[in-house]
Amino acid sequence: MSLTCGLVGLTACGKTTIYNAVTASGAASYDGSEMHRVVVNVPDPRIQALAKLYNPAKIVPATMQLVDIPGLATDSATKPGHGTRLLKHIKDVDALLHVVRCFEEADTFPQHDNIDPVRDVETIDLELMVADSQTLQKKITRLSKRVRAGDSDAIHQVADCEKVKKGLDQGIPARRQRLDDKELDSVRECNLVSLKPVLYIANVKSMGDAENDYVKALQTIIDVDSSEVITICGRDEADISQLNPADRQEFLAGLGLHESSMTRLLQAAYRRLGLVNFFTVGEDEVHAWTCHRGDKAPVGAGKIHTDMERGFIRMEVIHYNDLLELGSDTAVIKAGKQHIEGKAYEIQEGDVVVVLFNSN
Repeated sequence: MSLTCGLVGLTACGKTTIYNAVTASGAASYDGSEMHRVVVNVPDPRIQALAKLYNPAKIVPATMQLVDIPGLATDSATKPGHGTRLLKHIKDVDALLHVVRCFEEADTFPQHDNIDPVRDVETIDLELMVADSQTLQKKITRLSKRVRAGDSDAIHQVADCEKVKKGLDQGIPARRQRLDDKELDSVRECNLVSLKPVLYIANVKSMGDAENDYVKALQTIIDVDSSEVITICGRDEADISQLNPADRQEFLAGLGLHESSMTRLLQAAYRRLGLVNFFTVGEDEVHAWTCHRGDKAPVGAGKIHTDMERGFIRMEVIHYNDLLELGSDTAVIKAGKQHIEGKAYEIQEGDVVVVLFNSN
């Protein structure tokens, strides 16, 4: 599973600069007609440690696809064609990375006369809610004939859709409405954009501004969304991303940072989405795989190959820490630290697995 995150934000928030800081793509600013899109490897030192043990012919890290979605104007959802096109791309991502301007710069002009992170977040949320309200209304209209015929399933779905739409029309994004499983099932096909998890990126002028009043204002949103704010000096880190990899750490340290923006963002995205990495190893390949925390063994096996999920028999599991400590899977087995798991087992962070399955 490749995680897909979409960078969103108002124009002039520095979103493409953040994209360059994270991806080292060197993408230029553009007129909003095209996407920037790139797949980046998820930094994980464990995969290199495993490679030293097995000396594989191939190393495959987990990946994330990052999409730089053109900046939304305040009336994007109602512009013919343009807003619809942008919102379609937002529907395709797993999580939103909402870039918020937390800096003052004389040569860049926001859509308003002053900098106000909370207002900017509310502006984007409004655009998403307008689109979602329209989507729900289409479903309600489509099911109206079945409702009139007394179809109980349609009646329940429409009631749930109307409840969520009412919340949207009152200014409450779907992600804040605490929908239960039944309500989520009713709106699932609508793929509501205001239901997607959000991480906030405070784009500052320098890391000395990491606790400025704008960032503090943005942090007031965290509790409401059960999210977090990642502070990035987009301009400086975009410049550093163009350096030789061997030199980057020294310059990051000069900013007072131990990790790059990409590492910090990916770690936060994994936390926000509840993702874990597990591994398959051998002389042919060391491969990192991603699944959701709580996924059962057959689901994890399905990430490797769909046949493994369909014909799942059992999973042989050892933990990365035990493997690294003892030096080989044989030593782990002799130490009694391998465990055999069935269909009810939940994949854990750092599991190293072998899947037994029936291929017929």
